Amino acid sequence: MLRNIIIGFAVVLGLVVAGAYLQPRMVHVERSVTIHASAEQIFPYLNDYEEFNRWSPWAHRDPDATYEFSDPSGGVGASMSWAGDESVGVGSQEITVSEFPNHLEMALDFGDDGTAVAFFDLVPGDEGTVVTWGFDTDMGMNPVGRYMGLMMDKWIGADYEEGLVNLQGLVEEQVSVPRDPTGAAMEMPMSDDGEEMSKDAMENDEPAVPMDSGEKPDGSEMPNDK
Repeated sequence: MLRNIIIGFAVVLGLVVAGAYLQPRMVHVERSVTIHASAEQIFPYLNDYEEFNRWSPWAHRDPDATYEFSDPSGGVGASMSWAGDESVGVGSQEITVSEFPNHLEMALDFGDDGTAVAFFDLVPGDEGTVVTWGFDTDMGMNPVGRYMGLMMDKWIGADYEEGLVNLQGLVEEQVSVPRDPTGAAMEMPMSDDGEEMSKDAMENDEPAVPMDSGEKPDGSEMPNDK
């Protein structure tokens, strides 16, 4: 009886292990979002690690996590390392390819959990720029790793979706604010009656006129249809 149980267990274990090697060794995950901004406006938020935690899906999960950045913190060769609780783990990443303003690649190192490559592609679209965040890794010959690979799209995909939504909100908010040549936010000029001047009025150096004032920007009276 015991012998049959052992044989049965061995057969099941063998099938489980064999099944693992029928699973893909290479794992690919990617998510995309359309951002109402140009690739040139978006790229700096991806190419500089000190900007990363402004939109990272993991930054808020462990407020006590520690981060270290290289100097400089952006461009090829820039790196970032982190250490936190189980929600963020321990690891590092380095920018290996930086092709302004359309493509980035990063080498990821998760220590005992392996390595991976992440990338960003920025492609002009009808309503802005389509930003794709991708992830590629080799699950190796470990049968447990092969089965874990089946869950990667769900696990990592959800994080990437959250991060891209954060990035979208950050960039679209920032590009809607007028900025000077240094990138600093500019205060909107005010008219004599305390109203903000419109963008068109600023560009044409015209005074702002309240909508109900009955005057055009040039000071002439609006036609009266009454």
